[in-house]
Amino acid sequence: MKRNHYLFVSLFLLAAGTLGGCSSKEATSATGDQVILVGTQNDYPPFAFADDNNELTGYDIEVVKAIDEQLDGYAFEFVAVPWDSMFLALESNKIQAIADQVAKTPERQAKYLFTDESYFAAETVIAVKSGREDIQTVEDLEGKAVGALAGDSYTLLLEEYNETAKTPIDLKYSESGNPSEILQDVQNGRVDAYVNDPIMIDAVLEKNDLGVEIVGQPLVNDDMGIVLKNGEQGEELKALVDPILEQLKQDGTLAELSEKWTGGEYIPE
Repeated sequence: MKRNHYLFVSLFLLAAGTLGGCSSKEATSATGDQVILVGTQNDYPPFAFADDNNELTGYDIEVVKAIDEQLDGYAFEFVAVPWDSMFLALESNKIQAIADQVAKTPERQAKYLFTDESYFAAETVIAVKSGREDIQTVEDLEGKAVGALAGDSYTLLLEEYNETAKTPIDLKYSESGNPSEILQDVQNGRVDAYVNDPIMIDAVLEKNDLGVEIVGQPLVNDDMGIVLKNGEQGEELKALVDPILEQLKQDGTLAELSEKWTGGEYIPE
């Protein structure tokens, strides 16, 4: 079992070029392993967020650490990246992997390299201001203002719905990229609703004591996978990571981590 040293690299270092253009083949850890920079958000509880000591933690972080414990020759180091910059950072090799509750949609799988094994199963739900009764389904969102993060699977779902909707949903794209701020906008009436994962929504509501609630039935269910940079190294990593994820699923590690961070076992079969 190898001993790992985890690094939380702030995004401004990337912007400043400290890590820009640096490939993992050029970077090695203190133990001589090739470094893989893993992008994730720092404000998406309980999956990936900065704790009181400004260290990244959460379900996705611990899954990656559990993989790293079993993976020889590579060392994972975490980079906090806003969602709207995540895939650009991957494409430009500022990071070589993403672990950030990325849904395995057909469009993404055609463009990016995903692990075959999924490590979480997520629902998609609607959140509105507490007491509001006129919104229960996606059809009820037509003509209403809905908070959105550009490029995430929840927004893509609504954008796809708008292609055939009689009255399109008025998507209000967040400039901050922070789901917590969008939920505050729901409470304050700046938007009518927000569509996202119920576990994240509940975690934010509990932390911030917001007057927002989840309504209706889940719209869809998605499996989440780790995204790797396309190329020889990504393919090599995928071949190594998939069996480890399967082992973590079979031995109960993923279920244990899911229970710890979400209060339930949301592991795909």
